Amino acid sequence: MKKLLAGLVLVFGVANIASAAGDAAAGQDKVAVCAGCHGADGNSVMANFPKLAGLGEKYLLKQMNDIKAGKRVVIEMTGLLDAMTEQDLADVAAYYDAKVIAAGVAPADAVEKGQALYRGGSLAKSIPACSACHAPNGAGYEQAGFPALAGQHAAYVEAQLVKFRSGDRSNDGDARIMRDIAAKLSDVEIKALSGYISGLR
Repeated sequence: MKKLLAGLVLVFGVANIASAAGDAAAGQDKVAVCAGCHGADGNSVMANFPKLAGLGEKYLLKQMNDIKAGKRVVIEMTGLLDAMTEQDLADVAAYYDAKVIAAGVAPADAVEKGQALYRGGSLAKSIPACSACHAPNGAGYEQAGFPALAGQHAAYVEAQLVKFRSGDRSNDGDARIMRDIAAKLSDVEIKALSGYISGLR
């Protein structure tokens, strides 16, 4: 019985450590290296670096863990997370999630096609609406770990969809949700969708 209780204490203790809540205030002191590319407030200036502000704490933590473990390859981040503990990563995720993403502007030629795909998908191509996982306003669904998209750089969204389509990015889990959807999107559709997403409010 004592061994069973000790085992339960150990298991629950480890579980609590693994799911330690992030501390946004502590995270502020840990983002110096991140700010060079992603901005101190999570709003990157260069479109090839994603805006991290308000993406969702769960999503941000997963991406950092995947990058650190080599499940998602981002050349520019090679080695940058190696010295960070799980608590450090959780704090950074909490810090950036607490920030507000800077709004973008959708190119006029992307609105009609992009909006149709984002809100309604494509019945003919069996593509579900993006809004089903990322919310009608692009705010995402934190509990499910689906990131906010509204305001993200169009060039970054386009690059990620292309990577999912080619399989260069595969950290969308065993369900392959993003890979399966992106595989059905043409270059024209990806560009329109990315442009529309950048202007979502």
